[in-house]
Amino acid sequence: MLALLPHKGLITLAFSLVAVSSYGADWPSYGGDNGSQKYSPLDQIDASNVGSLTTTWSWDSVDNATVANNVREENFRAMPAGFKATPIVIDGVMYIPTSFGRVVALDARSGEEKWVFDTQAWQAGRPANLGYNSRGVAYWERGGKKRIFFATNDSNLWSLNLEDGSPDSSFGDGGKVDLAEGLGREIDRRQYGVVSPPLVTNNTVIVNSIINDGPSNKEMPPGHVRGFNPDTGEIEWVFHTIPQAGEFGNDTWEDGSWEYTGNTNSWTIMSADDELDIAYIPIGTPTNDWYGALRKGDNLFAESLVAVRASTGERLWHFQMVHHGVWDYDLPAAPTLVDITVDGRDIKAIAQISKQGFTYVFDRVSGEPVWPIEERAVPQSTVPGESLSPTQPFPTKPAAFAVQGISDETLIDFTPELRQEALQLIERFDYGPVFTPPSLRGTINMPGWGGGGWWTGASFDPDTGLFYVPSTTIPIVVQLVEVDPEQSNLVYTRGGATNVGGPQGLPLTKPPYGRITAIDLNTGEHEWMVAHGEGIRQKIIDMGILDPGPVGGPSRTGPVLTKTLLFIAQSDNGRSVLRAFDKANGEVVHEMDLPLPPQATPMTYSVDGKQYISIALGGGRDARVLTLSLP
Repeated sequence: MLALLPHKGLITLAFSLVAVSSYGADWPSYGGDNGSQKYSPLDQIDASNVGSLTTTWSWDSVDNATVANNVREENFRAMPAGFKATPIVIDGVMYIPTSFGRVVALDARSGEEKWVFDTQAWQAGRPANLGYNSRGVAYWERGGKKRIFFATNDSNLWSLNLEDGSPDSSFGDGGKVDLAEGLGREIDRRQYGVVSPPLVTNNTVIVNSIINDGPSNKEMPPGHVRGFNPDTGEIEWVFHTIPQAGEFGNDTWEDGSWEYTGNTNSWTIMSADDELDIAYIPIGTPTNDWYGALRKGDNLFAESLVAVRASTGERLWHFQMVHHGVWDYDLPAAPTLVDITVDGRDIKAIAQISKQGFTYVFDRVSGEPVWPIEERAVPQSTVPGESLSPTQPFPTKPAAFAVQGISDETLIDFTPELRQEALQLIERFDYGPVFTPPSLRGTINMPGWGGGGWWTGASFDPDTGLFYVPSTTIPIVVQLVEVDPEQSNLVYTRGGATNVGGPQGLPLTKPPYGRITAIDLNTGEHEWMVAHGEGIRQKIIDMGILDPGPVGGPSRTGPVLTKTLLFIAQSDNGRSVLRAFDKANGEVVHEMDLPLPPQATPMTYSVDGKQYISIALGGGRDARVLTLSLP
């Protein structure tokens, strides 16, 4: 549902960032620039020489020693998750957070440590939802003052001096602001934290949150998004993702559910148009993910893309992708700013991928869809008390980039016997098209909560208008079970069966199980799609089935584009690899083995005329940054 506020004119403020990375050697923001294009014009590494890439330097995370000590002391709960951070590079220095919440500055030429600042976030205990992990930091500069901003798993926003990593004593309380304060209600801070980098635009530091997806009660912390003053740490504005009394959208939370419902948080990467002074916030599902009878109504601004004035927090427009969500279809990734030409008309647009496999494309100033988005009837719930929206939004263009729904058409069909076995397997559950709701019997969701699209996002080539989206096919089962009223007031939550296997140990559906799709955003048409990785190809052949070719795997990280190539890393059937693809057709130009599994998105930068590609690898007991260049 689209809602517009009067546009008050375009204003240009002093930029908070250095020059946009698409036209320079630095990589000053998580996605390269605040528009999250994940694009660089660097072209030193190309198809003719990419096969000569070698390791220039490797840096072992400072977390590794802490983990080794924790293991000796049998403190296994303090074990970091995957190393998911993408570094930034400013003037030849790389800045990256570790999974335990340390911020590190490295010489981008050699990997030599310049400084390490320890927020000690990991000592607060296991963070909400995803364990110990942090995905990035943000950079700010004004009037010669330069800072690194980092939001931690234990809910603090830090401002660090660029030169030595020391906290800025003029910011908040000794260099940090407590993010668990100022949310409008008391919260259990064990349920609340931050994993994504702050968004710094037009002298505002915008911070979101991650909130536990497995609540024990209907009362949870709200995911309100806030803008902070970069000099003082004072809150400058709050955007209520759950509208409060008297605010637009409050009536979409029936029976006063806005007062206690939580989550509805933007846990992933946010984007901004610095020139337009607009921040774009992708928002997730309310409490609880799978049952909404305690929060009747459409539940704005859950599962919506919201555009706000970056300097004030004023809502400009929004679009809700899922009304009254019960599928955990959070908006998973940063929206991407794209300048496109459609039917001869130049459009400043924004493209948002989704877990359900849709790409929604809007005019980023007005919020009008570039192509029509239709409200279509969807299946209704049989769960007591549940009342779903009769329709959901379906983009008419581009076509979905992921398999949607379970049917005879989507099931594995290598042989008639396998297909028949798959048919028998799904009959245990409810199934149907996308947006088939959870049930007491159990419903097969396709895509599942992991997508489709994922938090690692997409990338855009400003030269060609092509939009590159990695995605996967992983069905899940959502079976609702009654909650013991002595233990919780949630009524129903997810339990029982959580997945459905395929025949003879194979997947339930047809390949590819991982794919890369190139979409021409000037036309809305798919340019090409390729399976991402070999996947279980050899297993299929060993079963006496005709070689299907590469079938793709479920592992994916985000893409990074250069002037010449598309780079994506993957764990592929036990092998960790970085691949370079031809941007025009998806053919693999070169692949390079990696020493550890990747869970982070690579990035690229240049120092003294030399181009580098860098990626965080591993996690747990062994995490490191690997940096490649030409000999």
